[in-house]
Amino acid sequence: MGRWRPPKPGSSPYITPEGEAALRQELKDLWQLRRQEVVPALQAAAAEGDRSENAEYIYRKKQLGEIDRRVRYLSKRLDVVEVVRLKPPDRKKIYFGAMVTLENDAGDELQYRIVGADEIDPARGYISVDSPVARALLGRSVDDEVVVELPEGPASLVILQVDY
Repeated sequence: MGRWRPPKPGSSPYITPEGEAALRQELKDLWQLRRQEVVPALQAAAAEGDRSENAEYIYRKKQLGEIDRRVRYLSKRLDVVEVVRLKPPDRKKIYFGAMVTLENDAGDELQYRIVGADEIDPARGYISVDSPVARALLGRSVDDEVVVELPEGPASLVILQVDY
């Protein structure tokens, strides 16, 4: 058996206006603040002499590479994302950007917001539009029951509320 693996499917290009603003702010901060701090420190470390044994130089060079890699990713990603600014005409159904309140089998209430792949934040309940839960919810409305296949097994969820 070879080592070749098929490429992972790309994530959806959709993003909320808040998510786009956050990506643009991160790009600006990386370029104007973090990079402007690291470059002079790298130059100062390089001026100290032998670079092969200079831990500060090695650290700063690695740090600059990580910043540049993230800047490249953000620049390319911002070129392909599609900002979803309009709310859907039927706000009783679940579409991208919806805040959804669900009830699981145990009677617990769960709240999720369906967002783009670049905005995922489990602590805030932001889930990707590409996730199994979001895919099961899209197009559904209040009082619908959906069965979602989770790693621990199928889960039944009832939609209690949809907000935009």
